[in-house]
Amino acid sequence: MDLELRVMDLETRLAFQDDTIQTLNDVLVEQQRIMERLQLQLRALAKRQEEMQVPMDAGEDEAPPPHY
Repeated sequence: MDLELRVMDLETRLAFQDDTIQTLNDVLVEQQRIMERLQLQLRALAKRQEEMQVPMDAGEDEAPPPHY
C-alpha cells in the first residue's frame, strides 16, 4: 500500500511538473516572438535614422550661400 501511494504521489508531481514546463515553454515562445518583433522595429528605426542623417551630412559639405 505504501508503494502504491508513493507511485501516485510521483505521478501527481510529474503531472504538475509537465504542466509547469508547458506553461514556461509557452511564455518563452511568446517572449521570443516579442523579441523578434522588437528587433525588426529597432532595425527599421535605425534605418530611418540613418536615412535622416544623410541629408544633414550632405549639407555640411556644401559651401555656404554667398550672402554669408
